[in-house]
Amino acid sequence: MIGESTSVDADRSAPVDKKGLAKAFAASLTGTALEWYDFAVYSAAAALIFPQIFFPDSDPLTGTLLAFSTYAVGYVARPIGGFVFGRLGDVIGRKQLLVITLLLIGVTTFAIGLLPGYDRIGVAAPIILVILRFAQGVAVGGEWGGAVLLSSEYGNPRQRGFWSSAAQIGPPAGNLMANGALAVLTVSMTEAQFESWGWRIAFLLSALLVGFGLWIRLKLEDTPVFKALQESGDRAEAPIREVFTTQTRPLVAAILSRIAPDVIYALFTVFAITYGTRKLGFERGEILTAILIGSAFQLGLIPLAGAISDRINRRLVYAVAAVGGVAWSAIFFVVIGGGSFPLLIVGVVVGLAFHSFMYGPQAAFVTEQFTVALRSTGSSLAYTIAGVFGGAMAPLIFTYLLSETDSWVPIAVYVLIVGAVTLVGLALGRNPDPTEDEHYALLAIENARHARESEA
Repeated sequence: MIGESTSVDADRSAPVDKKGLAKAFAASLTGTALEWYDFAVYSAAAALIFPQIFFPDSDPLTGTLLAFSTYAVGYVARPIGGFVFGRLGDVIGRKQLLVITLLLIGVTTFAIGLLPGYDRIGVAAPIILVILRFAQGVAVGGEWGGAVLLSSEYGNPRQRGFWSSAAQIGPPAGNLMANGALAVLTVSMTEAQFESWGWRIAFLLSALLVGFGLWIRLKLEDTPVFKALQESGDRAEAPIREVFTTQTRPLVAAILSRIAPDVIYALFTVFAITYGTRKLGFERGEILTAILIGSAFQLGLIPLAGAISDRINRRLVYAVAAVGGVAWSAIFFVVIGGGSFPLLIVGVVVGLAFHSFMYGPQAAFVTEQFTVALRSTGSSLAYTIAGVFGGAMAPLIFTYLLSETDSWVPIAVYVLIVGAVTLVGLALGRNPDPTEDEHYALLAIENARHARESEA
């Protein structure tokens, strides 16, 4: 199979299975986009509708904090997915775990769309919501590492920044679909209709989307690198233990590097909804439109940033974007303070552009911190643990700081701190070593050649 469509880049000395690469890129992008559609629908609903549906006895601020707490549960659950599915990625392969995670998040999201509100079943409603959100988080926690490796291990390892960005395009694509669905629903029905039943449609649509993603992933073979790793007997016996005992610095570097991108993304795609509607008087549809436009730009900017990081030092590209993102987070509040809708769009687009130039190189940077045999486990753990300290806490901290000070300045200081943390992580990290992948990719070709000769 590999030998039939494999070519060798003479300049780079990296074997490439072109047919498998195309399938892997599509599977990584579409599957992650569909999972992030589900995750983003929840994120937007937590800001827009869940305070009224599941926490109606609370005042608006408390209801929002409680809704964002359920949002945070999805991040807190991610390390469990990283532990369980990350390990499986190093043991049974990248493809199998991705089928499981996609199915899990699809079922839970569909169930949220059917969940009765507080007015129907009382306190059981928010309790069940938390359980379903927890299951969502477990699935997403297991998804990322496998999706990144699926595309990057089929591609040229010297172009890992670009090929691994397939999974990174998933979140803005999912965010685009989710906010697009919510925007259409909000403009096509009354406020009462949307709050009563309209919001559920966006969740129920996940059944169709996840079915499409499963169809793509089930048709794909595992990566050549994992097959060679499996055949060579180099797989780790206890991946989780080995990551914590032999990959401590890479794990710390990868975790710290991810925190600022998560926080900045939450600022421009989650907290912006609450701040814009309740503090500045923007219409809900205006905020969603700005996020839609920013997400659309990210579809092109993320792979561009990944490709640039293959040609320029990856850590430098990442660091410059982190500094720019921190600075713009403060400027953003000044720009939108006058209530101008065009400036709101500019503010969100520029903020997500800085995020793109962190997020594009991020997948490659995180995965290349770990040895090949521990890559799935290490990457998944780093991704999910960072999510707890970054994306999970950010909306809660934003909302709390605003309620206590009635000012955006403490929020900007918080973003500055997490930006410094990410720069420390980048300083601790290592530059890529493509020869690690090339060894296993060449071994995969040799194994395939021997297999064909044996059959002949």
